[in-house]
Amino acid sequence: MILVADCGGTKADWALLQAKTGDKVVTTPGFNPVVHPPAQFEDVVGQLSKDELPYARPDKVFYYGAGAWDYRRKELIKDTLLGAWPQADVEVMHDLLGAARATCGHEAGISCILGTGSNSCLYDGQEVIDNVTNLGYLLGDEGSGCHLGKALLRAYFYRELDEDLTQSFEQYAQVDRATVRDTVYDSPNPNTYLASFTRFMGEHLQHPLIQDLILDSFGEFLDRHVRKYDSHLSLPINFIGSIAFHFKEVLLAAMASRNLRAGRFVPKPIQALADFHRPDLNV
Repeated sequence: MILVADCGGTKADWALLQAKTGDKVVTTPGFNPVVHPPAQFEDVVGQLSKDELPYARPDKVFYYGAGAWDYRRKELIKDTLLGAWPQADVEVMHDLLGAARATCGHEAGISCILGTGSNSCLYDGQEVIDNVTNLGYLLGDEGSGCHLGKALLRAYFYRELDEDLTQSFEQYAQVDRATVRDTVYDSPNPNTYLASFTRFMGEHLQHPLIQDLILDSFGEFLDRHVRKYDSHLSLPINFIGSIAFHFKEVLLAAMASRNLRAGRFVPKPIQALADFHRPDLNV
């Protein structure tokens, strides 16, 4: 029995692989140790092990997570997982490796994450061999849901939306200055809050101004991240995440203008990761 996890800042997918009875996939709230307190992850894993998968006794746990990029954070995650499944061999890895394995398998490529946050890496078919630094939602996360949400809010408050779009936005959400500032600066998950405005952008995707905001954000991501890899013109550019999937046509336009070759678009990588680790069931 193997448990595979793909954990982002907003949500996490867990796939329990069983040789005889098939897979079971469960979705829980996400966790990012850079943003969230450890107790939040303990609650998620506790509920998962007791309520969602009470019968699970995995021999191995493969965890791919946002923010799992240094020893301290990996050990924090590992200890919590071992608390729920002490018999398991637990391996904690960065979500970039998960993105690469989900999109590229054992082939070389550039793999990108465009969800609540963003990131990218160069993958040689086995390991991540290069990564343009991700500065997080305060300083970076270009192309992400958080980045798009900030762009929309700026356009609204700086009076750059036309009258119809302004009225639609005000009907869609409470966007007075006090509410937005209090939520962004005082809430525990400001990146998730900012990313929530992409739903409005999706509902008004045909509006030229919305398209321009998204195109500019994707352009920043491609220019500041993807195009920094020496092989960006020869390798396929792959994507995981809801933002890349739902705004795929705009992203393809941004890529085409830069002569970039599109690879796979995977909205939820958990099944691809489950297939990647399925051979371990026979070990």
